[in-house]
Amino acid sequence: MAIFSEQLAPYDPWMRFEPYLLPGGEHLLGTNDLGNDILSELIYGTRISLIVGFAAALMATIIGTIVGLLAGYYRGMTDEILMGITDIFLMIPQIPLIIVIASFLRPSFWIVAILMGALWWTSTARVVRSRTLQVRENGFVQAARALGFSDFHIIFTDVLPNTSHVIAPKFLLSIASAMIAEASISFLGLGDPTMKSWGTMINFAFTRGGFINGYWWWYLTPGLCITLFVLCVVLMGFAWEEQEQEYRRLE
Repeated sequence: MAIFSEQLAPYDPWMRFEPYLLPGGEHLLGTNDLGNDILSELIYGTRISLIVGFAAALMATIIGTIVGLLAGYYRGMTDEILMGITDIFLMIPQIPLIIVIASFLRPSFWIVAILMGALWWTSTARVVRSRTLQVRENGFVQAARALGFSDFHIIFTDVLPNTSHVIAPKFLLSIASAMIAEASISFLGLGDPTMKSWGTMINFAFTRGGFINGYWWWYLTPGLCITLFVLCVVLMGFAWEEQEQEYRRLE
């Protein structure tokens, strides 16, 4: 749906018809207060919601992975400084801070994604650090040091591939968290009103009479999409974590 929105959507999401049409043959989910086709909004909103979720998760995973690798590999003072910074970020109330900053800046999904990615890397950093502390003591890492390979080469060629099985589930769980946060922030009216996402649809339904008038097809469908997507991603993350635990047991 996200990739082929133009081909799947029956109409342009900004095209206007008669407002408040009930679900029917031409408009399977009816129209909103502006006369926009709700099904088309839902399909196009998939792209925006997933872009925000994946962008925030990717940024958080990259930052957390780098911090965890450096802290676990070098240990000592480097480890203490990086983990101290991680502890500081852990104490920050993340969602309230994102809401405050987003309310002062111009509405933009990219700003929201950057804020989430800059704050949600801490759990990934801790998990990667723990795994790196184990991998750095393995024989192939000691052999690479003895052969004179640089620390950069060892970290990103020998250590990183052996931590990927703990990074992947954290990435998936970060996507789920980012999706929920984006929907929450958009519901509060802090998303970009010029771009339709699932959270924006729920906000419009709430502020424009969808809830009061009982137009469930307007707000329930994006809510179900968010719920199902987050549930699927979380289950994938849990399954990957179980595989990682089995891998460590066999190791």
